Amino acid sequence: MALVFLGLASVGLVYYFMVQNKKDPTVYESVKPKVNDIIKKAVASGSIKPRKEVNIKPQVSGVIEKLYVEAGEMVTKGQKLALIKLIPSEVNINSAKSNQELAKIRYTDALREVERQRSVNSQQLDVQQAEANYDLAAKELIRQSSLHEQGVISDQDMQGFELDAKIKKNALDNMKISSKNNLASSEIDVELRKQELEAASNNLQLLREGKTSNSRQVSNIVTSTMDGMVLDVPVEEGSSVIERNNFNEGTSIAIVADMGSLIFEGNIDESEVGKLKIGMPLVLKVGAIDGEEFDGVLEFISPKGTVEEGTVNFKIKADIKNENTETFLRAGYSANADIILEKHEQVITINERDIEFKDDKAFVEIETGDQEYEEKEISTGLSDGVLIEITEGLDTTTLIKKKIDQGGGN
Repeated sequence: MALVFLGLASVGLVYYFMVQNKKDPTVYESVKPKVNDIIKKAVASGSIKPRKEVNIKPQVSGVIEKLYVEAGEMVTKGQKLALIKLIPSEVNINSAKSNQELAKIRYTDALREVERQRSVNSQQLDVQQAEANYDLAAKELIRQSSLHEQGVISDQDMQGFELDAKIKKNALDNMKISSKNNLASSEIDVELRKQELEAASNNLQLLREGKTSNSRQVSNIVTSTMDGMVLDVPVEEGSSVIERNNFNEGTSIAIVADMGSLIFEGNIDESEVGKLKIGMPLVLKVGAIDGEEFDGVLEFISPKGTVEEGTVNFKIKADIKNENTETFLRAGYSANADIILEKHEQVITINERDIEFKDDKAFVEIETGDQEYEEKEISTGLSDGVLIEITEGLDTTTLIKKKIDQGGGN
């Protein structure tokens, strides 16, 4: 009997352990779908920049003698930023002096000539000889006409005297015109020599002082070309600066920008750029400002990508709408832009990890009893990578199995 009892007990224990091994030792948690907003977005990284930013450069070379502004100050167009002390070359100074002296001599000679022409014109000195010649020719023509009528001289000789009188008359008329022209020409020459002298004197003064007597703007005073904020003054008093010209960009005296109009400038991966369109809204998150977001509108997508570390990126720009905030956005802040590609508001959602996809169909396990579930097909919509929209098959009262993470957590 004892052996039979032990045999039955052994069989019972084996059956018990087999049943226990068949049971799933995991206890699953059930969750309900929730109503949320689903936003599909693309992320671009970049920085905050002023829409209008200019580098102010000098018109002359020299040394910074005085700075009138500091970074952070507001300036207006035409406001003085810096004073430059000129250090002209002695060779240029000597050349300018020589040009000025030569211009003075030419101007003095022109004045003398115009006075002579006025005297000649007023006294008709250059016309008197032509008048005397014409008078003689006219009298001779009268005398010869009388002889011709008497038959003393031939018709041919008479024609010669008529032609000579006509030539003398034309010479007199031309001399009168020439006299006026000579005076006018002399007066024009005086004006030209005066301008030449003024230009030579201005050039010399410009080399010595950085300004001219009749200029509205002093070239060695650097002024702002726009209203805005001074972002940076990259030079100090005593620094040497180079003028802006066709062969040199020149030294930046100050950087001025309109901080009332800002843009986001960033890069987006080629896999996302095809989804973007001008006018799309975006949300900016600035790394240096916690807990605040800024709205923007996409306004530029580069037609050409650039390769950076083996990845093709495209430049984008967006207008920043920060009128309704008192937070000061500084130029150069790094920021990330969430570009809203599509948005569904107040829809039924579940965690995308709780869905199983098979043969292009989506399934979840709904609770039918305590730790008992059955598979059900559902229809899905928009996904943000974490939550997914449920368009058919579930409501907010349905309990579904919460899948366990691969790492073993819930």
